[in-house]
Amino acid sequence: MGAKNFKYVILGGGVSAGYAAREFAKQGLKPGELAVISKEAVAPYERPALSKAYLFPESPARLPGFHVCVGSGGERLLPDWYKGKGIELILNTEIVKADLPGKTLVSGSGESFKYQTLVIATGSSVIRLTDFGVKGADAKNIFYLREIDDADKLYEAIKSKKNGKAVIVGGGYIGLELGAVLKINNLDVKMVYPEPWCMPRLFTSGIAAFYEGYYQNKGVKIIKGTVATGFTADSNGEVKEVHLKDGTVLEADIVVVGVGGRPLTTLFKGQVEEEKGGIKTDAFFKTSVPDVYAVGDVATFPLKLYNEIRRVEHVDHARKSAEQAVKAIKASEEGKTVEEYDYLPYFYSRSFDLSWQFYGDNVGETVLFGDSNPATPKAKFGTYWIKDGKVIGAFLEGGTPEENQAIAKVAKAQPPVASLDQLAAEGLSFACKI
Repeated sequence: MGAKNFKYVILGGGVSAGYAAREFAKQGLKPGELAVISKEAVAPYERPALSKAYLFPESPARLPGFHVCVGSGGERLLPDWYKGKGIELILNTEIVKADLPGKTLVSGSGESFKYQTLVIATGSSVIRLTDFGVKGADAKNIFYLREIDDADKLYEAIKSKKNGKAVIVGGGYIGLELGAVLKINNLDVKMVYPEPWCMPRLFTSGIAAFYEGYYQNKGVKIIKGTVATGFTADSNGEVKEVHLKDGTVLEADIVVVGVGGRPLTTLFKGQVEEEKGGIKTDAFFKTSVPDVYAVGDVATFPLKLYNEIRRVEHVDHARKSAEQAVKAIKASEEGKTVEEYDYLPYFYSRSFDLSWQFYGDNVGETVLFGDSNPATPKAKFGTYWIKDGKVIGAFLEGGTPEENQAIAKVAKAQPPVASLDQLAAEGLSFACKI
Protein backbone atom coordinates (compact mmCIF):
# COMPACT_ATOMS: atom_id res chain seq x y z
CA MET A 1 0.00 0.00 0.00
CA GLY A 2 1.59 3.30 -1.08
CA ALA A 3 1.83 6.21 1.31
CA LYS A 4 -0.50 9.18 0.92
CA ASN A 5 1.43 12.42 0.50
CA PHE A 6 0.41 15.82 1.83
CA LYS A 7 2.13 19.16 2.16
CA TYR A 8 0.55 19.67 5.60
CA VAL A 9 -0.90 17.21 8.11
CA ILE A 10 -2.82 18.17 11.25
CA LEU A 11 -2.76 15.21 13.63
CA GLY A 12 -5.78 15.28 15.94
CA GLY A 13 -9.48 16.02 15.59
CA GLY A 14 -10.23 18.37 18.46
CA VAL A 15 -10.67 22.12 18.78
CA SER A 16 -7.08 22.96 17.77
CA ALA A 17 -7.34 20.84 14.63
CA GLY A 18 -10.49 22.62 13.43
CA TYR A 19 -9.13 26.11 14.07
CA ALA A 20 -5.81 25.20 12.40
CA ALA A 21 -7.69 23.93 9.32
CA ARG A 22 -9.69 27.16 9.12
CA GLU A 23 -6.51 29.26 9.36
CA PHE A 24 -4.83 27.20 6.59
CA ALA A 25 -7.87 27.84 4.38
CA LYS A 26 -7.74 31.58 5.21
CA GLN A 27 -4.04 31.76 4.38
CA GLY A 28 -4.53 30.00 1.05
CA LEU A 29 -4.42 26.30 0.21
CA LYS A 30 -4.35 24.25 -2.95
CA PRO A 31 -6.72 21.25 -3.07
CA GLY A 32 -5.04 18.12 -1.67
CA GLU A 33 -2.34 19.99 0.27
CA LEU A 34 -3.84 19.52 3.75
CA ALA A 35 -5.09 16.46 5.65
CA VAL A 36 -6.67 16.32 9.11
CA ILE A 37 -6.22 12.87 10.67
CA SER A 38 -8.48 12.04 13.63
CA LYS A 39 -9.32 8.85 15.49
CA GLU A 40 -12.83 10.21 16.10
CA ALA A 41 -15.67 9.52 13.68
CA VAL A 42 -16.79 13.13 13.32
CA ALA A 43 -15.30 16.40 12.05
CA PRO A 44 -13.70 18.65 14.73
CA TYR A 45 -16.17 20.09 17.23
CA GLU A 46 -16.26 22.43 20.23
CA ARG A 47 -15.46 20.06 23.09
CA PRO A 48 -16.82 22.23 25.98
CA ALA A 49 -20.39 21.48 24.80
CA LEU A 50 -20.03 17.88 26.01
CA SER A 51 -20.09 18.72 29.72
CA LYS A 52 -22.87 21.28 29.35
CA ALA A 53 -25.66 21.52 26.76
CA TYR A 54 -25.04 18.03 25.29
CA LEU A 55 -26.44 16.44 28.46
CA PHE A 56 -29.39 18.79 29.03
CA PRO A 57 -32.74 16.99 29.49
CA GLU A 58 -34.53 19.56 27.28
CA SER A 59 -33.29 20.40 23.76
CA PRO A 60 -29.78 18.98 24.18
CA ALA A 61 -27.04 20.22 21.84
CA ARG A 62 -26.24 17.84 18.98
CA LEU A 63 -23.97 17.86 15.97
CA PRO A 64 -23.82 19.54 13.53
CA GLY A 65 -24.76 22.38 15.94
CA PHE A 66 -21.37 22.72 17.62
CA HIS A 67 -18.75 21.90 15.01
CA VAL A 68 -15.84 24.35 15.15
CA CYS A 69 -15.59 27.31 14.83
CA VAL A 70 -19.01 28.21 16.25
CA GLY A 71 -17.65 28.45 19.81
CA SER A 72 -15.86 31.70 19.02
CA GLY A 73 -18.62 33.16 16.88
CA GLY A 74 -17.27 31.82 13.58
CA GLU A 75 -18.76 29.75 10.78
CA ARG A 76 -19.54 26.09 11.54
CA LEU A 77 -17.12 23.87 9.65
CA LEU A 78 -19.26 20.94 8.51
CA PRO A 79 -17.67 18.00 6.64
CA ASP A 80 -18.68 19.65 3.34
CA TRP A 81 -16.63 22.73 4.25
CA TYR A 82 -13.44 20.64 4.31
CA LYS A 83 -14.41 19.04 1.01
CA GLY A 84 -15.09 22.44 -0.53
CA LYS A 85 -11.64 23.67 0.52
CA GLY A 86 -9.90 20.57 -0.85
CA ILE A 87 -8.94 19.44 2.68
CA GLU A 88 -8.87 15.69 3.24
CA LEU A 89 -10.68 14.79 6.46
CA ILE A 90 -9.37 11.36 7.47
CA LEU A 91 -11.62 10.12 10.30
CA ASN A 92 -11.76 6.88 12.33
CA THR A 93 -8.00 6.66 11.88
CA GLU A 94 -5.70 6.18 14.85
CA ILE A 95 -2.02 6.89 14.27
CA VAL A 96 0.11 4.32 16.12
CA LYS A 97 3.57 5.31 14.90
CA ALA A 98 5.16 8.67 14.16
CA ASP A 99 8.55 8.79 12.45
CA LEU A 100 9.47 12.49 12.69
CA PRO A 101 12.88 12.25 10.95
CA GLY A 102 11.21 10.29 8.13
CA LYS A 103 8.17 12.62 8.09
CA THR A 104 5.81 9.65 8.13
CA LEU A 105 2.77 8.65 10.21
CA VAL A 106 1.43 5.08 10.29
CA SER A 107 -2.14 4.15 11.26
CA GLY A 108 -3.38 1.11 13.17
CA SER A 109 -4.51 -0.44 9.89
CA GLY A 110 -1.04 0.01 8.36
CA GLU A 111 -1.72 3.06 6.17
CA SER A 112 1.18 5.50 5.77
CA PHE A 113 0.88 9.27 5.52
CA LYS A 114 3.80 11.43 4.47
CA TYR A 115 3.97 15.16 5.13
CA GLN A 116 6.25 18.15 4.64
CA THR A 117 4.93 20.02 7.71
CA LEU A 118 3.19 18.44 10.71
CA VAL A 119 0.94 20.16 13.27
CA ILE A 120 0.56 18.01 16.40
CA ALA A 121 -2.89 18.70 17.87
CA THR A 122 -3.41 15.45 19.76
CA GLY A 123 -4.85 17.05 22.92
CA SER A 124 -5.19 15.13 26.19
CA SER A 125 -6.51 11.79 27.33
CA VAL A 126 -8.40 11.38 30.61
CA ILE A 127 -6.72 9.86 33.64
CA ARG A 128 -8.61 6.66 34.49
CA LEU A 129 -8.96 5.05 37.90
CA THR A 130 -8.10 1.71 36.27
CA ASP A 131 -4.62 3.22 35.60
CA PHE A 132 -4.05 3.10 39.38
CA GLY A 133 -5.54 -0.36 39.88
CA VAL A 134 -8.57 0.97 41.81
CA LYS A 135 -10.65 -2.08 42.69
CA GLY A 136 -13.85 -2.43 40.64
CA ALA A 137 -13.07 0.67 38.53
CA ASP A 138 -13.91 -1.28 35.36
CA ALA A 139 -17.59 -1.74 36.35
CA LYS A 140 -20.29 -0.65 33.90
CA ASN A 141 -21.75 2.86 34.27
CA ILE A 142 -18.46 4.39 35.44
CA PHE A 143 -17.94 7.20 32.95
CA TYR A 144 -15.22 9.58 31.80
CA LEU A 145 -15.86 12.52 29.51
CA ARG A 146 -13.51 13.46 26.70
CA GLU A 147 -15.11 12.63 23.37
CA ILE A 148 -18.57 12.63 21.86
CA ASP A 149 -18.79 8.82 22.26
CA ASP A 150 -18.31 9.24 26.03
CA ALA A 151 -21.06 11.87 26.14
CA ASP A 152 -23.45 9.61 24.18
CA LYS A 153 -22.93 6.73 26.63
CA LEU A 154 -23.43 9.01 29.63
CA TYR A 155 -26.56 10.54 28.09
CA GLU A 156 -28.07 7.06 27.58
CA ALA A 157 -27.25 6.10 31.18
CA ILE A 158 -28.87 9.29 32.52
CA LYS A 159 -32.06 8.41 30.60
CA SER A 160 -32.07 4.78 31.76
CA LYS A 161 -31.39 5.60 35.44
CA LYS A 162 -34.16 8.18 35.88
CA ASN A 163 -34.16 9.70 39.40
CA GLY A 164 -31.20 7.48 40.25
CA LYS A 165 -28.09 8.15 42.32
CA ALA A 166 -24.99 9.67 40.79
CA VAL A 167 -21.54 10.06 42.33
CA ILE A 168 -19.01 12.49 40.84
CA VAL A 169 -15.38 11.68 41.63
CA GLY A 170 -13.34 14.90 41.38
CA GLY A 171 -13.99 18.56 42.16
CA GLY A 172 -12.46 20.29 39.15
CA TYR A 173 -13.97 21.55 35.88
CA ILE A 174 -15.61 18.26 34.87
CA GLY A 175 -16.82 17.56 38.40
CA LEU A 176 -18.52 20.93 38.81
CA GLU A 177 -20.03 21.09 35.32
CA LEU A 178 -21.31 17.51 35.42
CA GLY A 179 -22.49 17.84 39.02
CA ALA A 180 -24.76 20.63 37.79
CA VAL A 181 -25.96 18.89 34.65
CA LEU A 182 -26.76 15.61 36.47
CA LYS A 183 -28.75 17.55 39.07
CA ILE A 184 -30.66 19.30 36.24
CA ASN A 185 -31.51 15.75 35.07
CA ASN A 186 -33.10 15.09 38.50
CA LEU A 187 -30.49 12.67 39.74
CA ASP A 188 -29.45 12.52 43.39
CA VAL A 189 -25.87 13.88 43.12
CA LYS A 190 -22.92 13.49 45.48
CA MET A 191 -19.49 14.97 44.73
CA VAL A 192 -16.32 13.52 46.27
CA TYR A 193 -12.87 15.09 46.18
CA PRO A 194 -9.72 14.95 48.31
CA GLU A 195 -8.93 18.67 48.43
CA PRO A 196 -10.20 21.09 51.10
CA TRP A 197 -12.27 22.92 48.44
CA CYS A 198 -13.38 22.61 44.80
CA MET A 199 -11.27 23.75 41.80
CA PRO A 200 -8.18 24.18 44.01
CA ARG A 201 -5.86 24.89 41.06
CA LEU A 202 -7.76 28.12 40.38
CA PHE A 203 -10.22 28.96 43.17
CA THR A 204 -9.33 30.48 46.52
CA SER A 205 -11.19 29.16 49.57
CA GLY A 206 -13.38 32.29 49.38
CA ILE A 207 -14.40 31.70 45.76
CA ALA A 208 -14.96 27.97 46.37
CA ALA A 209 -17.18 28.63 49.41
CA PHE A 210 -19.70 30.35 47.12
CA TYR A 211 -19.89 27.48 44.61
CA GLU A 212 -19.99 24.77 47.26
CA GLY A 213 -22.76 26.63 49.08
CA TYR A 214 -24.67 27.21 45.84
CA TYR A 215 -24.43 23.53 44.84
CA GLN A 216 -25.53 22.40 48.31
CA ASN A 217 -28.52 24.76 48.07
CA LYS A 218 -29.38 22.99 44.78
CA GLY A 219 -29.31 19.64 46.58
CA VAL A 220 -25.84 18.44 45.58
CA LYS A 221 -24.08 16.77 48.52
CA ILE A 222 -20.35 17.55 48.76
CA ILE A 223 -17.92 15.20 50.51
CA LYS A 224 -14.43 16.70 50.82
CA GLY A 225 -11.08 15.42 52.02
CA THR A 226 -11.44 11.82 50.88
CA VAL A 227 -11.10 9.69 47.73
CA ALA A 228 -12.78 6.73 46.07
CA THR A 229 -10.77 3.58 46.82
CA GLY A 230 -13.03 0.98 45.22
CA PHE A 231 -16.36 0.14 43.60
CA THR A 232 -18.73 -2.80 43.88
CA ALA A 233 -20.99 -3.97 41.06
CA ASP A 234 -24.28 -5.86 40.89
CA SER A 235 -24.85 -9.18 39.09
CA ASN A 236 -25.09 -7.33 35.73
CA GLY A 237 -21.64 -5.81 36.28
CA GLU A 238 -23.14 -2.34 36.81
CA VAL A 239 -21.70 -0.14 39.53
CA LYS A 240 -23.79 -0.06 42.71
CA GLU A 241 -21.48 1.29 45.44
CA VAL A 242 -18.57 3.69 45.78
CA HIS A 243 -16.20 2.97 48.69
CA LEU A 244 -14.40 5.98 50.11
CA LYS A 245 -11.10 6.07 51.98
CA ASP A 246 -12.79 7.43 55.11
CA GLY A 247 -14.96 4.29 55.25
CA THR A 248 -18.14 5.83 53.80
CA VAL A 249 -20.03 3.73 51.25
CA LEU A 250 -22.19 5.60 48.71
CA GLU A 251 -24.93 4.02 46.61
CA ALA A 252 -24.53 4.78 42.90
CA ASP A 253 -26.31 4.02 39.62
CA ILE A 254 -23.92 6.28 37.70
CA VAL A 255 -20.36 7.34 38.52
CA VAL A 256 -18.56 10.08 36.61
CA VAL A 257 -14.82 10.44 37.11
CA GLY A 258 -13.06 13.76 36.43
CA VAL A 259 -9.58 13.58 37.94
CA GLY A 260 -7.58 15.28 35.21
CA GLY A 261 -5.93 14.56 31.89
CA ARG A 262 -2.56 13.78 30.36
CA PRO A 263 -1.21 15.37 27.18
CA LEU A 264 -1.04 12.80 24.37
CA THR A 265 2.67 12.90 23.56
CA THR A 266 3.55 9.18 23.64
CA LEU A 267 3.90 8.88 19.85
CA PHE A 268 6.73 11.43 19.87
CA LYS A 269 8.71 10.28 22.93
CA GLY A 270 12.45 10.50 22.38
CA GLN A 271 12.01 12.28 19.03
CA VAL A 272 11.19 15.78 20.23
CA GLU A 273 12.19 17.94 23.18
CA GLU A 274 9.70 17.93 26.07
CA GLU A 275 9.18 20.17 29.08
CA LYS A 276 6.62 20.30 31.92
CA GLY A 277 4.81 17.25 30.56
CA GLY A 278 4.31 18.70 27.07
CA ILE A 279 6.18 19.18 23.79
CA LYS A 280 8.48 22.19 24.08
CA THR A 281 7.83 24.90 21.49
CA ASP A 282 8.89 28.46 20.76
CA ALA A 283 6.57 31.48 20.51
CA PHE A 284 5.45 30.23 17.06
CA PHE A 285 4.67 26.69 18.33
CA LYS A 286 7.65 25.28 16.47
CA THR A 287 9.17 22.22 18.18
CA SER A 288 12.80 21.11 18.34
CA VAL A 289 12.22 19.11 15.13
CA PRO A 290 12.22 21.06 11.82
CA ASP A 291 8.76 21.39 10.20
CA VAL A 292 6.97 20.02 13.28
CA TYR A 293 4.64 22.25 15.31
CA ALA A 294 2.63 21.43 18.47
CA VAL A 295 -0.51 23.29 19.61
CA GLY A 296 -3.18 23.20 22.32
CA ASP A 297 -2.91 20.95 25.36
CA VAL A 298 0.31 19.26 24.21
CA ALA A 299 2.40 22.43 23.78
CA THR A 300 4.68 23.85 26.47
CA PHE A 301 5.34 27.38 25.22
CA PRO A 302 6.84 30.71 26.35
CA LEU A 303 4.20 32.73 28.16
CA LYS A 304 5.49 36.18 27.34
CA LEU A 305 3.39 38.06 29.90
CA TYR A 306 5.05 36.23 32.81
CA ASN A 307 8.38 35.44 31.16
CA GLU A 308 8.06 31.71 31.81
CA ILE A 309 7.42 28.43 30.05
CA ARG A 310 3.92 27.03 30.57
CA ARG A 311 1.45 24.44 29.32
CA VAL A 312 -2.22 25.52 29.22
CA GLU A 313 -5.19 23.15 28.96
CA HIS A 314 -8.07 25.29 27.83
CA VAL A 315 -10.22 25.75 24.75
CA ASP A 316 -9.25 29.41 24.32
CA HIS A 317 -5.55 28.57 24.06
CA ALA A 318 -6.37 25.55 21.85
CA ARG A 319 -7.97 27.92 19.33
CA LYS A 320 -5.40 30.71 19.49
CA SER A 321 -2.27 28.53 19.47
CA ALA A 322 -3.56 26.68 16.38
CA GLU A 323 -4.08 29.96 14.52
CA GLN A 324 -0.65 31.24 15.58
CA ALA A 325 1.15 28.08 14.40
CA VAL A 326 -0.49 28.16 10.95
CA LYS A 327 0.24 31.88 10.51
CA ALA A 328 3.89 31.14 11.43
CA ILE A 329 4.09 28.20 8.99
CA LYS A 330 2.73 30.26 6.11
CA ALA A 331 4.90 33.30 6.98
CA SER A 332 8.09 31.22 7.10
CA GLU A 333 7.34 29.81 3.64
CA GLU A 334 7.26 33.37 2.34
CA GLY A 335 10.37 34.44 4.26
CA LYS A 336 8.26 36.62 6.55
CA THR A 337 7.71 36.61 10.31
CA VAL A 338 4.68 36.95 12.58
CA GLU A 339 4.38 38.51 16.02
CA GLU A 340 5.34 36.27 18.96
CA TYR A 341 2.44 34.60 20.77
CA ASP A 342 1.41 36.92 23.58
CA TYR A 343 -1.24 35.04 25.49
CA LEU A 344 -3.36 36.21 28.41
CA PRO A 345 -4.47 33.04 30.27
CA TYR A 346 -8.26 32.79 30.25
CA PHE A 347 -10.60 30.26 31.84
CA TYR A 348 -14.37 30.21 32.11
CA SER A 349 -17.19 27.93 33.10
CA ARG A 350 -20.97 27.83 33.12
CA SER A 351 -23.15 25.68 35.36
CA PHE A 352 -26.74 26.00 36.57
CA ASP A 353 -27.38 29.72 35.96
CA LEU A 354 -23.85 30.67 37.01
CA SER A 355 -21.12 31.93 34.73
CA TRP A 356 -17.58 32.94 35.68
CA GLN A 357 -14.50 34.17 33.86
CA PHE A 358 -10.88 34.39 34.98
CA TYR A 359 -7.95 36.17 33.34
CA GLY A 360 -4.27 36.30 34.16
CA ASP A 361 -2.37 34.47 36.88
CA ASN A 362 -3.62 33.23 40.25
CA VAL A 363 -0.56 33.78 42.46
CA GLY A 364 0.14 36.26 45.23
CA GLU A 365 -2.23 37.88 47.72
CA THR A 366 -5.96 37.96 47.05
CA VAL A 367 -8.82 40.40 47.57
CA LEU A 368 -12.41 39.16 47.47
CA PHE A 369 -15.04 41.75 46.50
CA GLY A 370 -18.78 41.93 45.87
CA ASP A 371 -21.58 39.72 47.19
CA SER A 372 -20.40 36.11 47.46
CA ASN A 373 -23.36 34.85 49.47
CA PRO A 374 -24.56 31.62 47.74
CA ALA A 375 -28.14 32.40 48.75
CA THR A 376 -28.16 35.71 46.84
CA PRO A 377 -30.14 35.52 43.58
CA LYS A 378 -27.87 36.58 40.69
CA ALA A 379 -24.80 36.95 42.92
CA LYS A 380 -21.97 39.06 41.52
CA PHE A 381 -18.54 38.88 43.09
CA GLY A 382 -14.90 38.56 42.17
CA THR A 383 -11.30 38.27 43.28
CA TYR A 384 -8.08 40.06 42.36
CA TRP A 385 -4.64 38.50 42.71
CA ILE A 386 -1.86 40.93 43.63
CA LYS A 387 1.86 40.23 43.25
CA ASP A 388 4.73 42.74 43.68
CA GLY A 389 2.17 45.49 44.22
CA LYS A 390 0.36 44.88 40.91
CA VAL A 391 -2.93 43.19 39.98
CA ILE A 392 -1.96 40.15 37.88
CA GLY A 393 -5.18 38.12 37.90
CA ALA A 394 -8.92 38.75 38.06
CA PHE A 395 -11.97 36.50 38.52
CA LEU A 396 -15.61 37.49 38.14
CA GLU A 397 -18.87 35.61 38.67
CA GLY A 398 -22.03 36.96 37.05
CA GLY A 399 -20.32 39.66 34.97
CA THR A 400 -21.78 41.39 31.93
CA PRO A 401 -19.73 41.15 28.67
CA GLU A 402 -18.40 44.68 29.38
CA GLU A 403 -17.41 43.79 32.95
CA ASN A 404 -15.68 40.61 31.78
CA GLN A 405 -13.75 42.69 29.25
CA ALA A 406 -12.75 45.04 32.06
CA ILE A 407 -11.25 42.24 34.19
CA ALA A 408 -9.39 40.93 31.12
CA LYS A 409 -7.97 44.39 30.56
CA VAL A 410 -6.89 44.77 34.18
CA ALA A 411 -5.12 41.37 34.17
CA LYS A 412 -3.23 42.33 31.00
CA ALA A 413 -2.36 45.89 32.11
CA GLN A 414 -1.23 44.83 35.63
CA PRO A 415 -1.91 48.21 37.28
CA PRO A 416 -0.25 49.04 40.62
CA VAL A 417 -2.30 48.81 43.82
CA ALA A 418 -1.76 51.25 46.68
CA SER A 419 -3.79 49.39 49.30
CA LEU A 420 -5.56 46.02 49.44
CA ASP A 421 -8.32 47.49 51.61
CA GLN A 422 -8.94 50.21 49.05
CA LEU A 423 -8.98 47.60 46.26
CA ALA A 424 -11.54 45.54 48.18
CA ALA A 425 -13.68 48.66 48.68
CA GLU A 426 -13.48 49.64 45.00
CA GLY A 427 -14.15 46.08 43.83
CA LEU A 428 -15.28 45.81 40.23
CA SER A 429 -15.11 49.57 39.67
CA PHE A 430 -11.28 49.33 39.93
CA ALA A 431 -11.22 47.18 36.77
CA CYS A 432 -13.86 49.25 35.00
CA LYS A 433 -11.82 52.45 35.20
CA ILE A 434 -8.59 50.94 33.74
